[in-house]
Amino acid sequence: MLLRGNGTAGPWGWLTLLLVACAAWASEITFELPDNAKQCFYEEIVQGTKCTLEFQVITGGHYDVDCRLEGPDGSVLYKEMKKQYDSFTFTASRNGTYKFCFSNEFSTFTHKTVYFDFQVGEDPLLFPSENRATALTQMESACVAIHEALKSVIDYQTHFRLREAQGRSRAEDLNTRVAYWSVGEAIILLVVSVGQVFLLKSFFSDKRTTTTRVTS
Repeated sequence: MLLRGNGTAGPWGWLTLLLVACAAWASEITFELPDNAKQCFYEEIVQGTKCTLEFQVITGGHYDVDCRLEGPDGSVLYKEMKKQYDSFTFTASRNGTYKFCFSNEFSTFTHKTVYFDFQVGEDPLLFPSENRATALTQMESACVAIHEALKSVIDYQTHFRLREAQGRSRAEDLNTRVAYWSVGEAIILLVVSVGQVFLLKSFFSDKRTTTTRVTS
């Protein structure tokens, strides 16, 4: 599968292009989407091919992003605003270049890390003879079952890794906020304590008044 990315992501766009070029054989890509940026990817798809787009925001802000999928004629097949994760399956209605974009233009200072998996077509058969009329041998059936189980394991591992990365990001963000809040509370407590000391000191201080007597 060949993916080509472009958009308004600046230098990160070139990094994404490099990642895509290095991982052109794969359908899973994780990339950084800066604030006020938009990143698009393109795929040549044959009519009648079943495709699935799945994405998830791993880090950044409220963990949301805009996603849009367009057909070769510019028709919008899928559009979601500020979505944290989602999955969309469709069948190509015509030959041509399909385009899907991720946008972070609504964010002014927070960049995001986005993962997506774009699957085009069905997986190749483990054995070319699977489509034959006769039944598979016991060994072939066992191999097919193991193959399907391993695919499920890979999918589960990917989702668990994504959840782990997202949970770690949330924990680090929460830890940072708690640390800042603790420092702020300590400063406020110190200021209040010093103020109380001076206030109490002023209550017990000696106030002497001097009276001047005038004699004639």
